[in-house]
Amino acid sequence: MHDLKALRADPERFEAALARRGLPRAFDAVLEADKALRTIQTLLQADLARRNDLSKAIGAAMTRGAHAEAEALRAEVAALKDRIAAAEAAEAGAVARVEALASQLPNLPADDVPDGLDEAGNVEVKRWGEPRAGGLEHDALAARLGWDPEAAARLAGARFAVLSGGLARLHRALGQFMLDQHVAAGWQERAVPLLVREAAMFGTAQLPKFRDDQFETVDGRWLIPTAEVSLTNLVRETILDEAQLPMRLTALTPCFRREAGAAGRDTRGLIRQHQFEKVELVTICTPEQAEAEQARMVEAAEGVLEALGLPYRRMLLCAGDMGFAARRTFDLEVWLPGAGVFREISSISWCGDFQARRMDARFRAKGEKGTRFVHTLNGSGVAVGRALVAVLENFQEPDGSVIVPPPLLPYMGGLERLTPEA
Repeated sequence: MHDLKALRADPERFEAALARRGLPRAFDAVLEADKALRTIQTLLQADLARRNDLSKAIGAAMTRGAHAEAEALRAEVAALKDRIAAAEAAEAGAVARVEALASQLPNLPADDVPDGLDEAGNVEVKRWGEPRAGGLEHDALAARLGWDPEAAARLAGARFAVLSGGLARLHRALGQFMLDQHVAAGWQERAVPLLVREAAMFGTAQLPKFRDDQFETVDGRWLIPTAEVSLTNLVRETILDEAQLPMRLTALTPCFRREAGAAGRDTRGLIRQHQFEKVELVTICTPEQAEAEQARMVEAAEGVLEALGLPYRRMLLCAGDMGFAARRTFDLEVWLPGAGVFREISSISWCGDFQARRMDARFRAKGEKGTRFVHTLNGSGVAVGRALVAVLENFQEPDGSVIVPPPLLPYMGGLERLTPEA
């Protein structure tokens, strides 16, 4: 959510920033609705002031014994009452319209974000590891190691997974390993709800724009598409002390996404599922801490991939390819030798105060009377299913077996290699 005062004061800045996202003049409707709201409010304030003046005049007339004058004034007050009620109703409707339109505006890209309208404009800033060449793709490997897409389809339909045996154990090991890594590095583990209220989804900007990509329950709750929703909203409608910041949180949760707009894209195998697990990193901090915190989050996610020995590259996303709530995003793309491509496995975003305004999350600096909005950051640390895909392709052997990466051995109950099922 944006500061409407800032939008009114400097529309040219918003125009230039949103044009970088491919949305020139996207704020015009917001300004028009805001102007209409302020017109209603001006007239309403004038009527309220007139009513107060009339009340005083009625009292003065009664004191003088001017009963006829007082009755005339009361008649004017009665007429004003209806007009004020209508104006208050109009004001409520106008406020709702402004908020609805403003909620559709994405965050403004940071100055150092490269120009570009799609992934072609993204910039590679780092590469780690030596990519191996060739081999089977993960779906061919997984089908022999314990992945049963037919059983999943019978249970839930397309884009769900059933894993068994060593493959299920490897999946569990990856999530536990990642979580332990981050807790050891200073993130506080949280166990959080998987079902949240609509206000929480609005706070992190999944709603209203991405409503069709989410799962809603019959009682108006929503299944989380990422633990970012639950973790970030822990500070909604609160005022934190500056000493509590930065607040670094992590959780391993199932995630649920309809991704209605992604049909036909990356739907083979385990890449894009309706239900998957992910270790999420969230940081709540002051504006001054945000730069260093994003670097810390990137380092944490990269640390997981490096510990597992998975080659990757870091991409700085261009303005047009960033998520709705982001000011700056780094994607980590892991190498998949079977497919011969780099595939996103983590996305680490600094959102500025964009989400904080939607959640009304603030902090008070020491010695200051007022409050300021916190800054929020989120990132995958990392997606468990995609890490499983990467391990299968990068650690496969010619006979179709898969060697377990050394850091995962303590979680595997003595299993050092996945072998094809008979």
